[in-house]
Amino acid sequence: MAMHFDLTDMQLMVNISEVNSLTKGAERSFLSLPAASNRIKNLENSLGTTLLYRNSQGVTLTPSGEAFVRHAHIVLRQLEHLRGDISEFAQGIKGKVRVYANTTAMNEFMPAILGKYLARHPDVSIELRERLSYRIVQAVAEGTADVGVVAGVEPSENTVADGLTFMPYRSDNLVLVTHQNHPLAKVDRIAFADTLSYDYVGLSEWSAIHAFLRNAADMLGVPLKFRVEVGGFEAVCRMVAAQVGIGVIPETAAFRYAVTMPVKIIHLTDAWAFRQLHVCVRNLDKLPPFAQDLVQLMREDVEQEEKKTDQVTG
Repeated sequence: MAMHFDLTDMQLMVNISEVNSLTKGAERSFLSLPAASNRIKNLENSLGTTLLYRNSQGVTLTPSGEAFVRHAHIVLRQLEHLRGDISEFAQGIKGKVRVYANTTAMNEFMPAILGKYLARHPDVSIELRERLSYRIVQAVAEGTADVGVVAGVEPSENTVADGLTFMPYRSDNLVLVTHQNHPLAKVDRIAFADTLSYDYVGLSEWSAIHAFLRNAADMLGVPLKFRVEVGGFEAVCRMVAAQVGIGVIPETAAFRYAVTMPVKIIHLTDAWAFRQLHVCVRNLDKLPPFAQDLVQLMREDVEQEEKKTDQVTG
């Protein structure tokens, strides 16, 4: 059975669901009550199901009405994204690269890379999102993201079958940071399990590294005790310096803030703490040229970092 959906009907149903009133829903939709009522009746006839329960107090959604509104929200939200994207093109933006990255890459490496990239490509915009590594791989495989930066994910038969390519990027280990007078500051290396009896300073629950550490603690069967949650690596170190708790952050950030704060850096012995980052793409040759340019810039970043390392060790 062919079904044709009207955007006005979708918005009307969403408005009605928010106020539980056909009259107020019609007002929000800039429709007269008879016009709105007629639209709902025609929609119900077209779908072959009742969308609203009607009573003296107003209206409520039937199960099929709830399903309709749920999908209507998705469609209307996608249309807003479409309007935004088209608006960018109308304003001179010629392309968009969707980049998903883990917490370390998001905070430590991508700002400098994207600053350089956007200076070279003033007609391209970047959609940058932070995700857990396994979700980044999934997003690249499904085409939701163009470029991913992941940690702890190696190429496998499944990812190769999905047409994914992994290119080595930076490496950055996770380390424990404590106040210099904390009981754990007496050691230079420690297992994550041996830290879980202490209060933690964590990143926001929206951070990928927050979920990663919670999962690691859950695997050990011990709850992770967040005393406070903050918005970035510097804030973690400031709280640690104030003896609020201990934290786990990337090594590059820890060394940067340890210069000016009384924090001790302790290496974690867990295998997951040693992290090789990869750039993940699907069909690199089929990406738009401006997206390929971003991947190339990240490759150049790796080469420059390797040269710096050779100069220091040489």
